[in-house]
Amino acid sequence: MNKPMAYAFAGAMALPLVFGFSGASLAAPKPVVLEVAFNQPETHPQFQAMKKMGEALKARTNGAYSIEVFPNELLGAQKETVEMVQTGTIAMSITAGSLLESWNPDFAVFNLPYMFTSIDQQKKVVNDPAIVGELYNSIADKGIMVLGAFHGGVRNVYLKKGPVKEPSDLSGLKVRVMQSDTNIKMLNMMGGSGISMGQGDVYTAIQTGVLDGGENNEIVFSSLKQVEVAPYYSYTRHLMMPDYLVINTKLYKGLPADVKKIFDEELAKAIDAEYTLFAEAVAKSRADAEKAGGKFNEADVAAFKKAVAPLTEEKLTSPVTKAIYAKIQKMQ
Repeated sequence: MNKPMAYAFAGAMALPLVFGFSGASLAAPKPVVLEVAFNQPETHPQFQAMKKMGEALKARTNGAYSIEVFPNELLGAQKETVEMVQTGTIAMSITAGSLLESWNPDFAVFNLPYMFTSIDQQKKVVNDPAIVGELYNSIADKGIMVLGAFHGGVRNVYLKKGPVKEPSDLSGLKVRVMQSDTNIKMLNMMGGSGISMGQGDVYTAIQTGVLDGGENNEIVFSSLKQVEVAPYYSYTRHLMMPDYLVINTKLYKGLPADVKKIFDEELAKAIDAEYTLFAEAVAKSRADAEKAGGKFNEADVAAFKKAVAPLTEEKLTSPVTKAIYAKIQKMQ
């Protein structure tokens, strides 16, 4: 299905959501399908977790509500799909945290390098309403809300022509980053040149020399076959960013109380499942990438951490981000 057709399809499915959900209940006469846009394949832990959540939601609402996940950027790149959620064309999207900076710069707080000391710490912080509630609801008046955060992996650099061990190894090299000012500045401070680009274009860009490499977790590196064009994967461990599940504000607030309770309960279960699935998938992805010719090496993390330290001070400027950062530091 091409993208124009996919948009039309998603829009048709969204009509009962935008115009008919406010009075719905577990006895809704017409089943409501909540569409989720996703930019990774069906094998990804986030897809699997959301699919399982959809099955549970359908069972617990007697078929009145269900979830359908559209993988592989079928509905568009992440920025496009967040905008579609905002307008009510689709219900939800899973999106990289960096993209939400366009709606509120305070989301940069979790997109900063070396913010978390462990995956467990990240999970506690990004799903604790006492810490993130104000931030996640800050864009509700713009049509979108953050319902929860999944683990997006630990991001590392991979290149076409050789390994990275220290910042000087990135000198003059163009490396794909997510579409955010913070990520571009981060990669530049790490020694390279950050180039923002949608994930669907990265393979060809590296293959043709438009890019010298990318930065992402092992799952993306392996599942999107980027190991074929940039086999040198270096553990810089520069980012541990959450991926957010965003939903149309009007839709979520219009859900009947009984449905919303079930939805929230099943989302909490999905987040727990995704963290477990992600750990398993990372191990498998590295093994698969090595079989495909991937070469893995450790980098000088301390050197990279020192190089990007000024970015944290630059970005933590608002009371909200400073408060969140202070709470994280107390946990360490």
